[in-house]
Amino acid sequence: MFAIESAGLSDTGKKRKDNEDTLLVDDGLGLYIVADGMGGHRAGEVASRLVVESMRGHIKRCRDGEAPVETGPVDTTLSSGANRVLAGILLSNRVVHDAANGTKEYRGMGATVAVLFFDDRSLVAANVGDSPIFLVHKGRLERLSVPHTVLAESEAANLFGVEKLGAEFSHVLTRAMGVKATVEANICEVPCFTGDILVICSDGLTDMVATEEILASVTRYPPAEACRELVDLANDRGGTDNISVIVLRIKKNTNGEGRMKGLLSRVSEGFSSLGSKKKTAH
Repeated sequence: MFAIESAGLSDTGKKRKDNEDTLLVDDGLGLYIVADGMGGHRAGEVASRLVVESMRGHIKRCRDGEAPVETGPVDTTLSSGANRVLAGILLSNRVVHDAANGTKEYRGMGATVAVLFFDDRSLVAANVGDSPIFLVHKGRLERLSVPHTVLAESEAANLFGVEKLGAEFSHVLTRAMGVKATVEANICEVPCFTGDILVICSDGLTDMVATEEILASVTRYPPAEACRELVDLANDRGGTDNISVIVLRIKKNTNGEGRMKGLLSRVSEGFSSLGSKKKTAH
């Protein structure tokens, strides 16, 4: 089991009229989510909210021993916790997709999602889209999530030189929740130790604040103060998008480090240094 100090903060920013981000900090479930919505007529706000509500409902049903909504076969290479997260992403994608197709004002809406889930034995990180997840271990920051953008995927596949793709392609998503009937999520299970720090945020933060500055803030301040400083910093630099951030500090890991050292990192579809394997959501 993990003892976690947590905090989250979401802000509309300086340029946007509405906040289309939705975040969840649920210590009871060990579930933490940032969803960044997209779509006109406030549809992005609806999409991100549906993603978070569906994910939370699914994880809660699993915890309470209720029969989860059928989403597909179990992946035997992953833990039960990781399978719960993947199933929740599948379900959430379907909920958003159905809502988008069922209401004219919501057509074309979607969302990114970045999830951290602590079960009894492991930490699971999963994402669809470009909302990042970071792990700080012994003063080093590493990205656990895989950015699903044209720029990131072309660079990973070495299809084009950097000079052929401009920075604007860093925001062109190759996948998102609800846009299609199926979605491919990246997932990893990672060791987690006492003193580690985890950060989930929207690109409204990382567009304005460098990763070195994120590292400095979360290692200097407790989670609530770090969230406030990071959001204020993004706004001070223009706040061009909605800004959301969750900071988690592992106060105690009662699983023991020996057990956690034996846990293999597994990342679906490899653009990160942790190794890769694609998981397709149907």
